[in-house]
Amino acid sequence: MRKITLKDIASEFNVSVSTVSKAINDSHEISVGLKLKIQQYAKEKNYKPNKLALNLLNRSTRTIGVVVPNILNYFFVQVLYGIEKIANENGYNIISCISDESFEKESKTLEFLDSGTVDGLIVSLAEETQIQEKIASLKNIARNQIPLVLFDRVSDLIDCDKVIVDDFEAGYKTTKYFLDIGCRTIAFVSPIGQSSVGKLRWEGYKKALSDYGLDYDEKLVVNFTDKDDLDLLMSFLLNYKSIHGIMGLDEITAVKILHIVKSRGYKVPGDISIIGFTNGPLSEYVSPALTTVSQHGKYIGECAAKLLIQRMDRSNDTMPYKTKVVKTSLIVRDSAKKQD
Repeated sequence: MRKITLKDIASEFNVSVSTVSKAINDSHEISVGLKLKIQQYAKEKNYKPNKLALNLLNRSTRTIGVVVPNILNYFFVQVLYGIEKIANENGYNIISCISDESFEKESKTLEFLDSGTVDGLIVSLAEETQIQEKIASLKNIARNQIPLVLFDRVSDLIDCDKVIVDDFEAGYKTTKYFLDIGCRTIAFVSPIGQSSVGKLRWEGYKKALSDYGLDYDEKLVVNFTDKDDLDLLMSFLLNYKSIHGIMGLDEITAVKILHIVKSRGYKVPGDISIIGFTNGPLSEYVSPALTTVSQHGKYIGECAAKLLIQRMDRSNDTMPYKTKVVKTSLIVRDSAKKQD
């Protein structure tokens, strides 16, 4: 059934659209009798205001657009939760979109959100975008003066507010933990090798090895994509030499590594210690429970939303851009222990 409009109600009462609008909004300019009749009729006909038209009129949507590269990564779920919490507390709704690590999909999504759909944007860049260093869509957003906050996956090519994790330190201190418990052959397994996040953790891994006087061995670094067979790549790794520790750069990867290692008869942590990233429910409830690096996703989402709302509320201000750096925490569980 066709939705009833202000024009339909105006025709029913033989009044102007403006009069109907004022009556529905309880304006004192309309007589009480007519106002009650129009309000009752609108209720009976299930009239709903056209929010898009109102948004265009008010030049505000009270909506924040959020673009993440991968919703299967629990870190981004935590970030979305944090963003929505702060948005709701401040009277904003959110539209969440997924780029699937695709530059093309990300560009189309940003173009849609840039068309007056949202008041501001919070974005974590797709891996393809970071590889190609193409940020035309983001520059268009900046040119249109739409407030923007980048988080986690960011670019130095665009000036805006940013919330980042200290990923170099995360890679360094995770490797250091392996070394401190006696692991000397440490593998680095990453599904995000081309992203800024993956590269920084890798740099931290290399620096820790160097500081402990150990040689970097590129054969212990496994970068893979969805198209690769992780089971096969892990077989090559485990056959290469005796591995003492394995770092998996996201939660799902770490859980898969744990399953593969155990299926080959290795004891975890007796033979091989494993540490993952993102402190999600999978890490806690697998056996043995995974030692993991928490990036504090909820807090990052809250910080990003607060920065954006502050920027939107001060749209005419020349407030300098901020970059907030969030430190990680190592959550020690059963999958990593001191080597005998």
